[in-house]
Amino acid sequence: MEIIRQIDQLRQRLKGQGRVGFVPTMGYLHAGHMSLVERCIKENPISVVSIFVNPTQFGPNMDLDRYPRDMERDQALLEQAGVDYLFYPAVEAIYPPGFATWTEVEGLTEHLDGASRPGYFRGICTVVLKLFNIVRPDVAYFGQKDIQQALVIRRMIADLHLEIDLTIMPTVREPEGLAMSSRNAYLNTEERETALLLYRSLQVAKKLFDRGETRAAVVKQQVRQLLESGDGITVDYVEVVDLQDVQPVESLGHGGCVAIAVDLNGTRLIDNIILEP
Repeated sequence: MEIIRQIDQLRQRLKGQGRVGFVPTMGYLHAGHMSLVERCIKENPISVVSIFVNPTQFGPNMDLDRYPRDMERDQALLEQAGVDYLFYPAVEAIYPPGFATWTEVEGLTEHLDGASRPGYFRGICTVVLKLFNIVRPDVAYFGQKDIQQALVIRRMIADLHLEIDLTIMPTVREPEGLAMSSRNAYLNTEERETALLLYRSLQVAKKLFDRGETRAAVVKQQVRQLLESGDGITVDYVEVVDLQDVQPVESLGHGGCVAIAVDLNGTRLIDNIILEP
């Protein structure tokens, strides 16, 4: 595996190498990330993984400075997996002095995290588009845990006529059901137990749906009630949205996504479940 920090150097290495698979990450890799990496390696002759903690998607008073980082461990995991190139740019390389161009996707970003975190998706879309333009992959891999992000990127690819296939892979969970997340590192033993309420609440939604309940309001009420029973949990949102435009729906008759976000003693956690007839 070659570690590359310069944009021009990566472009030179990838020039003429054939089909390229790409996994963009913010590092502090876990099994969820590695499932994307392994699929990428399996399906493409050339694999590229980026590690870049993107400052423009962090709002004021968020955890940019304390976001978990462990480059040595990440490097070892990627090398062991067989990744060809690790792209690890400096902030100044991605956002040089005078940078003034931003990318936004309207509509899909108005709800869920877009409503709670102003500017969040502007930062994500801008950095992902920049990484796409640098790597020029044939296929990119994203996880379902960040479902809104994946759907927004899918729309951006379509709207801007990017020749990139997008693969969205299932959420990888810890044995008890907690969705893998770099921010899980913030949780102590008691908080990790409380965090299991996210998965349990989504299972409540699934049971209701499987029994024929399609009223979104009923599903949301039951999910929220369970989440609010946890010590230290403040619910940001419990929403049922369409998987095409991420707009709230009143009925799950045609399926949809139940998405949740909470603050657990200062740690933001998100999760979701896709329900299909």
